[in-house]
Amino acid sequence: MEAGLFTLPNLITLGRLFAVPAAVWLMLQHRLDYAFLVFVGAGISDAVDGWLARVRNARSALGALLDPIADKALLVSVYVTLAAINVLPDWLAILVVFRDLLIVGGVILLWVLGVPTRIRPLMISKANTFAQLALAALALLLAGFGLQAPTLLEVAIWIVAVTTAASGAAYVVQAARLTGGGAP
Repeated sequence: MEAGLFTLPNLITLGRLFAVPAAVWLMLQHRLDYAFLVFVGAGISDAVDGWLARVRNARSALGALLDPIADKALLVSVYVTLAAINVLPDWLAILVVFRDLLIVGGVILLWVLGVPTRIRPLMISKANTFAQLALAALALLLAGFGLQAPTLLEVAIWIVAVTTAASGAAYVVQAARLTGGGAP
């Protein structure tokens, strides 16, 4: 974790972060076809920057912080915007945002309490992230290109809802154990 500030992986991550306002603007302009392409490009850049950081030994503390920020900024922005333009249900966007706020708030609270925390994604959290990415891409693809798959979209919505709730609950249980408030 000693690579410099302007490593290629960090620059790619910054590019993904700067893609967030572009994707939101495109969605608000009802150019969901282009927003889909930006979203897919951002997803590819996420894989590329991680791969480059490993193979070039260009991991950095900045990259370790920027990468999840860029990922969350993109996902939360896409969900909120898709709900605002009635492509996804508003309750789902609220659930997705609430889970992320719960996790960030929990980490801050644990830090204030002096409880050492090491953030490791749980398996349910990884499944949730995959489901959220897949649903966002599916919703943008369908709405952007005028395609119809209402049953697939509905199933994907419920998978995201269930995995989001389960992931949030799992983090609460984990935090309770760290503070001695849960079962061993």
